[in-house]
Amino acid sequence: MSAVQSLIAAHRRGEPVGLYSVCCSNEQVLLAAMQVARDYGTVLLIEATSNQVDQFGGYTGMTPAQYRDYVLALAQAQDFPGERLILGGDHLGPNAWQKRPAAEAMAHARELIAAYVGAGFHKIHLDCSMSCADDPTPLPDEIVAARSADLARVAERTAAQAGLAPPVYVIGTEVPVPGGEASLAGGVAVTAPDAAARTLEIHRQAFLAPDLAPAWERVIAMVVQPGVDFDHSHVQHYDPQAAQALSAFVESQPRIVYEAHSTDYQTEASLHALVRDHYAVLKVGPAATYAYREAVFALAAIERELLPPAQCSDLVEVLDRCMREQPAHWRKHYHGDERQLRLLRAYALSDRSRYYWGEPEVRAALRTLIDNLRQTPPPAILLSQFMPEQQRAVEAGRLAAEPLALIRHKIHGRLAEYARACARNGAGAGTGNETSAANTLS
Repeated sequence: MSAVQSLIAAHRRGEPVGLYSVCCSNEQVLLAAMQVARDYGTVLLIEATSNQVDQFGGYTGMTPAQYRDYVLALAQAQDFPGERLILGGDHLGPNAWQKRPAAEAMAHARELIAAYVGAGFHKIHLDCSMSCADDPTPLPDEIVAARSADLARVAERTAAQAGLAPPVYVIGTEVPVPGGEASLAGGVAVTAPDAAARTLEIHRQAFLAPDLAPAWERVIAMVVQPGVDFDHSHVQHYDPQAAQALSAFVESQPRIVYEAHSTDYQTEASLHALVRDHYAVLKVGPAATYAYREAVFALAAIERELLPPAQCSDLVEVLDRCMREQPAHWRKHYHGDERQLRLLRAYALSDRSRYYWGEPEVRAALRTLIDNLRQTPPPAILLSQFMPEQQRAVEAGRLAAEPLALIRHKIHGRLAEYARACARNGAGAGTGNETSAANTLS
């Protein structure tokens, strides 16, 4: 039984545990996540999505094997134990090729699954919920399930041929929009228990073939909508009463729990309540890079106060210029006049600026910012103004006023909420030593 299966089994036995999943490729986010897992004694599940990483490189430019090597190198740099690191693949299916005919899209999806599993990704979200170019809309559940079973067969065969432990699976068609909704006007509805039951049964039927029976035993979770989501400027918080019937349904099912997407920006109390109510796999992505962006912008504000304009990185301006010159990642999502668009590019909760940190001019500006603040360290008065939580940690001697350590501390604060919600001793863990290794990495 893998670490993931053990955690799910413990939850089903009534233990107050869950599994948080950090869906990100940002280096500082991943380093902070490793420190959080160390501080709270949890495993660390890091997931790549099908648009981030695929057999052709995705928007990160990395194949699954390259992403694996990237994460493992970061773990080695932080001396993070490999046995506590789990890789997962999110939204794996024909998503990136849905504008093509189904046969072509599914051929690419099979290659995608093989690349992920062959690279050692253990937790696989089978997501075939989208209609391809020649498909009906919406896609019937029977087709979704059949395609998911097709991909599971590829995964099983790939793992066996590579001599790897067989993967665990997440199924489900009721997947929120990646990165958050365009608008929460009217709110999002909780999945009806009947719909969850239908999804589960149709997938069970699709996995009835003898060669897939072992794979079905490793289906650990189903994606549902517990009524949590966010758009560019608002968050729909968890309402346990509204999701009570859905929570009750999964209690009658053996082995599985729910996986909750778009849990970004939920309160810590809501995260605890979600785990309690069997939404035991919590996904976080944009909220982590949002914390990164907040920290970097705060450092840029400090830089402007400390240094003459000609010496400054102009990072905020460089990032916005890059986004305006290359609008593909945000143009269809953000709407309004130029003032509104500027605010959204910088501050929207959907954080589509996360796609631009790897651009050469943005990377150069960030290097200048970091170098400037290493040569001229932020004084306490400016840290207190722009990064008050970090200043308190500096005053307590738990954190150095070093730019990257300050950034990771900001991210740590957000991710620690997930660790506390999922860890056996989460309510009291992590106090006092949460920044113990924050100063050792550059």
